[in-house]
Amino acid sequence: MGGDVGPHIPILAALKSLQLHPNLYVIIVGNRTQLLPFFKKNQLLEHPRLNLIHADNEISMEVNPVYALRHTSDSSMHIALKLVSQGKADACVSAGNTGALMLLAKQALKTLPGISRPALISSIPNMHLGHTYMLDLGANLQCDSQTLFNFAVMGSVLCEKVDQINSPRVSILNVGKEKNKGGDVIQRCAELLKHTKHINYAGFVEANELFTCRSNIIVTDGFSGNIALKSCEGMGRVFSEQLDKAINSSLYSKLLGKLLRPILKKQLKHLHPDMYNGASLIGLRGIVVKSHGSANEIAFTCAIEHAIQEIQWQIPASISKKLETVLSERDGLLHE
Repeated sequence: MGGDVGPHIPILAALKSLQLHPNLYVIIVGNRTQLLPFFKKNQLLEHPRLNLIHADNEISMEVNPVYALRHTSDSSMHIALKLVSQGKADACVSAGNTGALMLLAKQALKTLPGISRPALISSIPNMHLGHTYMLDLGANLQCDSQTLFNFAVMGSVLCEKVDQINSPRVSILNVGKEKNKGGDVIQRCAELLKHTKHINYAGFVEANELFTCRSNIIVTDGFSGNIALKSCEGMGRVFSEQLDKAINSSLYSKLLGKLLRPILKKQLKHLHPDMYNGASLIGLRGIVVKSHGSANEIAFTCAIEHAIQEIQWQIPASISKKLETVLSERDGLLHE
């Protein structure tokens, strides 16, 4: 029921995903009175792999996350997460209130052993690698070195499993590439990663290298990560608007644009933000994927696809296994 557009978007995306995956089963959690007309209009009530579970309330995008945690036990978000915690669903995908989703998910699913805070991770386009994973994107505004270290481990596991990359390269977002740059938290995290043999640490990267670096995972705190991501999204919109403005500025440019538009569309397709929608709330004992609140059908379908991939590769169990090994190694380093 969350998001900026309305509940019809998740339902349309679910239908698309059901067509793409014959073994997929989807549960829609929301207000039955509001959703029933849409289900009837599209003849979905008898769909063999689509079910509707009623929720009396919903969490708005404006509500305080702490209030949502204490007073919304009958909300659609709470019920969806409860289905995952009870093993009745393998993953939850939501376009709702990010802060509420994080707090409710942490309460319902708990974090993995050794993890104090879950992180939001998503892929961003990369000129050389196709895409790069970046975390945290806003779940934890301030992080200590241990938390950043855990982010590196979790991101590395996700990349290894989903992208099938052995020993993915991990970097830390910093104000410079030089070894002496950055604050104490970043320096301590870098030192830990450098001496952990199970992590392929590749040093620092700067913000102007986000789309061109050779690293598979970029680690940062949620404040920096969220600002970097949204700045890039805003610049992308400016570029697109300015390009349209230039193409429509004269008859000659319109004719030229008509010839170039198909080529540009093909070349820039992989840069479209819809293709990267879906940030995983990683570090939990279950799978939770956060979609943009303004996501359209295509973008929300991508978020569902991320959840399916994590189910197939059993990401929480894989992270837990590697964490046990890596944290044991790290503890040895700390006691030397």
